[in-house]
Amino acid sequence: MSTDQPPPEQPPEDDPFRKKREGPTPANGTPPGGTPPPGGTPPPAGPPAGPPGGPPPPGGPPPGGPYDGGPRGGGPGGGYPPPPPPYGGDPFGSGAGGGYGMPDPLAGMPPLADFGKRLAARAIDVVIVFIPLFLIQLAFGTNRYAVQTDKGEDVSEVFTKSYSGSGLAMTLLSIVAFVGYDWWFTRKDGRTVGKRALGLRVAMLNDGSVPQSGPALARAAVLWLPTLICCFCLWPLALIVSMLVDKPYRQALHDKVGKTVVVTA
Repeated sequence: MSTDQPPPEQPPEDDPFRKKREGPTPANGTPPGGTPPPGGTPPPAGPPAGPPGGPPPPGGPPPGGPYDGGPRGGGPGGGYPPPPPPYGGDPFGSGAGGGYGMPDPLAGMPPLADFGKRLAARAIDVVIVFIPLFLIQLAFGTNRYAVQTDKGEDVSEVFTKSYSGSGLAMTLLSIVAFVGYDWWFTRKDGRTVGKRALGLRVAMLNDGSVPQSGPALARAAVLWLPTLICCFCLWPLALIVSMLVDKPYRQALHDKVGKTVVVTA
């Protein structure tokens, strides 16, 4: 009986243990224990570089832009939107603009006048004009209205209120005084006596200039005519409400007509 051992058999090609022993092939193509392929190890994979002139990488615009002291970048026109013009871009006070990506309508403007200061300035102007008118009316003893009393068939008294002759003249004089006062000082430098005392001025909304004669007269007429003719209590209240609800320029109705805004001087 022979003691020689038979030669070991070669494992079959589909032996799973053979594949496990050999191990996986690395990504660079070099087998375990072998030499790397010609040309060396390729560089690690990464995100492809952007094309020349393409969009900047994530994280914001590249340094050197207009917001960090550098030149304006990009294509025609500098690549970034220019700052909004003075006194905004909405000359009619509609309130548009100011959202994300839109110019601020108040950019370049002085601060808008405070409501309390506007009211105090108007009170000063009213007193300045009213005192001479009151002295004239007191000196001539004029009555603004004539009241007639008629008895009807049912013995009830009917009162009829109308302008007297002297009252009509006094009303016309008041219109000339109040409208002329506001028109003259607004076209002169945008500041009545009351506005000058409170540090305010009237300016054109589109460029901040002093109102010309036409806008100043239209503004003064809308301000005073309804008050002096028929709506002594209701019209000033309507002006106040319109100013409080208007955004963003706080324009009252007479500011809308004159295309003006009241700002700090």
